[in-house]
Amino acid sequence: MLTTLLLVIFGFVAGLLGALTGIGGGVLLTPILALHFGIPIRQAIGTSLVAVITTSAASSSVHLQRHTTDIRLGMTLELATSLGAAVMAYLVGYFNRSALEGLFAAFLIYSSIMILSKRGKANPDEDTTPALNGDVVIPPYEPQRYPLGLGASLIAGALSGLLGIGGGPIKVPVMFIFMNVPLMVATATSNFMIGVTAAASALVYYRRGDIQPQIAAPLAVGVFLGSLLGARLAPRVHTRIVMYLLVAVMLYLAGHLVLHLLQGGL
Repeated sequence: MLTTLLLVIFGFVAGLLGALTGIGGGVLLTPILALHFGIPIRQAIGTSLVAVITTSAASSSVHLQRHTTDIRLGMTLELATSLGAAVMAYLVGYFNRSALEGLFAAFLIYSSIMILSKRGKANPDEDTTPALNGDVVIPPYEPQRYPLGLGASLIAGALSGLLGIGGGPIKVPVMFIFMNVPLMVATATSNFMIGVTAAASALVYYRRGDIQPQIAAPLAVGVFLGSLLGARLAPRVHTRIVMYLLVAVMLYLAGHLVLHLLQGGL
C-alpha cells in the first residue's frame, strides 16, 4: 500500500513537471524506478513510457482546446520521431549505450546554456507575460530550419526508445532554440508529440515483457492528475519560470547520465 501511494505521488510530480515543460514524466521516473525502487533498467524504461503516454493524453487535450499546440509542426516532426523510436526499440542491444548517453548529456548541457542565454524568448521582442483569465496570447512566429528539426526529431525518437523519456528533452530545445518557436508553443507541441513517440517504443517493450502493470497503473493515475493540473496552470505561469523548470530538469537528467557513465551503468 505504501509503495502504491509513493508511486502515485511520484507520478503526480512527474506529470506536473512534464506537462509544464513539455518533456514528459519519463525523465524523472526512469531513474527513480531504477535507483529507488530497484527495478531493472529495461523494465524501468518500459514502465516510464506508459507515464509519458499518459502525460501526453492528459495535457494535450487542454493545450489543443487553448490552441497553443502547433499541430502542423507536431505532425511533421512526429513522422521522424516515431521512426527513430520504433527502430531504436528493436536495435537497442546493438548500440553503444554509453556513447549515446554521453552525447545526450552534452546536448542537454548545451541546450540549457542556450535557453538561459535566450532568457526564455525565441525572439528578442517576444512578450513573455503570462496569460490572464485563461486567455492565451501567442506571439507571431514562423517555424524555421525544418530539415534540422526533422533530423533532431529522428534522434529524439531513438533516445526515447533507448532511455524511456519520450524525446521531449530534445524536441523542446530544438523547436525553441533552432526553429524559433515560442517556448509556450514548443512545450505544448512537444506534449502533443511525446505520446505517439512513447507508444511506438512501448509496444516493443510490452511484447518483451518489460512493462510491469502493477507499477505502471498507480504511476499512470498520478501522472494523469499531475498532467491535467500542469496543463491548466501552464498559460498562467510566466515563461521565465517554465524556462527555469525546463533547465533544471534537463540538468538533472544530464547529471544522472554522467553519474551513470562514471559508475559503469546501472
